[in-house]
Amino acid sequence: QVQLVESGGGLVQAGASLRLSCAASTRTFSLYTMGWFRQAPGKEREFVAGIRWSSSNTFYADSVKGRFTISRETNTNTVNLQMNNLKPEDTAVYYCAADRAAGTSRVPSRYDYWGQGTQVTVSS
Repeated sequence: QVQLVESGGGLVQAGASLRLSCAASTRTFSLYTMGWFRQAPGKEREFVAGIRWSSSNTFYADSVKGRFTISRETNTNTVNLQMNNLKPEDTAVYYCAADRAAGTSRVPSRYDYWGQGTQVTVSS
């Protein structure tokens, strides 16, 4: 069983930056695709960014492209999400997820493991 633990959320003003981290409990992490999703109140969970661990290939939602950067740290089994120029519409609970199939899916149901989520609130 893979455990994912997110950290780094908080309350910031529009235009600020935050860095989210997700630590995984297993070294088989290196075979997965890791994704960040978010869910705002009353909305469906949506894809934010993903990274194929083995190749470092990254992919992003259009709404965050150019502002957010996903990266990995192989020595600590950690995936990070650097979020710059935050907007009020980025406010949501952010979740880290792992896809054992190591694809490039943007669909939440394709991911096998999930963290507990971390709140990001951006004030205007």
